[in-house]
Amino acid sequence: MKAFKAPKTELGTIDAEAAASLIAAAADIALILDASGTIRDVAIADRSMVEDLAAHANWLGRSWASTVTEESRAKVEQLLADAASLQAPRWRHINHRAASGADIPVLYATVRAGQPGRIVAFGRDLRAVSSLQRRLIDAQQSMERDYARIRHVETRYRLLFQMASDAVLIVDDVARKILDSNPTARRLFGDPVQPGKSWPLDVFTPETARGVDLLLAGVRASGRADDVLARLRDGGTEAVVSASLFRDEGGTSCLVRITRPANEPAGAALPKLKTKLLKLMESAPDGFVVTGADGRIVTANTAFLELAQLPTEEQAHGEPLARWLGRSGVDLDILIANLRQHGSVRLFASMIRGELGEPADVEISAVTVMNGGQPCIGFAIRDIGRRLQREPRIESALPRSLDHITELIGRVALKDLVREATDVIERLCIEAALTLTGDNRASAAEMLGLSRQSLYVKLRRYGLGDPEAAGAD
Repeated sequence: MKAFKAPKTELGTIDAEAAASLIAAAADIALILDASGTIRDVAIADRSMVEDLAAHANWLGRSWASTVTEESRAKVEQLLADAASLQAPRWRHINHRAASGADIPVLYATVRAGQPGRIVAFGRDLRAVSSLQRRLIDAQQSMERDYARIRHVETRYRLLFQMASDAVLIVDDVARKILDSNPTARRLFGDPVQPGKSWPLDVFTPETARGVDLLLAGVRASGRADDVLARLRDGGTEAVVSASLFRDEGGTSCLVRITRPANEPAGAALPKLKTKLLKLMESAPDGFVVTGADGRIVTANTAFLELAQLPTEEQAHGEPLARWLGRSGVDLDILIANLRQHGSVRLFASMIRGELGEPADVEISAVTVMNGGQPCIGFAIRDIGRRLQREPRIESALPRSLDHITELIGRVALKDLVREATDVIERLCIEAALTLTGDNRASAAEMLGLSRQSLYVKLRRYGLGDPEAAGAD
């Protein structure tokens, strides 16, 4: 600290009022203390600070340490000790309790002045600095959150980019330089698609390379273009090339996607065991169908096509499975509802209605799986018609139990079910009454509330008992 050279000569004798004015003007808050740290007088320059310290306005006669927060009391003791030892003033950060509950930061320094034992504490308001610090910390935390989100997005992008089964290239729109390529593209084309190299038109045959070049030019001009069919120079296989434009660091780039050649097996990128499993499912004796969440068929094996009496898979692709499955289309809704709740269904009894009108009783097991973020459903369908005896025609069949009636739900109309159920219940009641009465028809008729003649008619109708014995009664 550099002190005045001749304060007495230049300032002369300053009275107490002038000294008080100087102290009040030099500090945002000034405290006059005695040697023990008790506040004798206070001067606050800022009105907002006066309002914030309204709850502690009556500081006169209180110790300075009692007006500050717990962690600041040790600093108050150090400031009083510095003033008593006549050391050069040192500024320390002190927090006062405010009426609003938030702390008021003040930077204090103490000097001895005036009467013996008197100490003046000069304070500088740090609320603006503290506000800036809080805003800086909030900005830093917001940036950290943004960086973390960007890192997560980049991780997901890299994972999808690396695992994509199609060849994907990112090409600079102006320089036509390859910025990035996924492993599938590098396996398909080799060294020409390494990052930093020029767009390799020579990987396509000369007659189709022109179309690929026009595709990129069209995307650059209009932002979109139709896919083109190109032929690879190596092997002459066909591939569909598509491109889309996007902004990247102030410029534009093209994302070029080259689908798997049409004549390359769809499972070529899969492990051998997975490929064998797919082949087994295709040739399995039980039907296997994959649908989307809406129940529309994505793929089906040969066994299902035989059950549905379809010559080709293309006729089933995109069609609702309910077209062939179940009684009146209700079974598929029941299956999907259970799959949403439980994830899988086992041995659901239903039927397949063939295109040529031939039904088949089946058991269905199904499971829901995720495919690239979209759910799909796999149905294993087993024909059980050979293990069960064919039922007689519904119109002429008389059910023998309530279990049999349950099996008819969805196959016959409700009024016919009610009539058949009434017959079953009537027959069961007559059989129970005959059992309870020891086959005494007169007692059974009385128990059932029927006349003997009505009971005999019903016995003949249901074929119960001996008609001659009935007449003897």
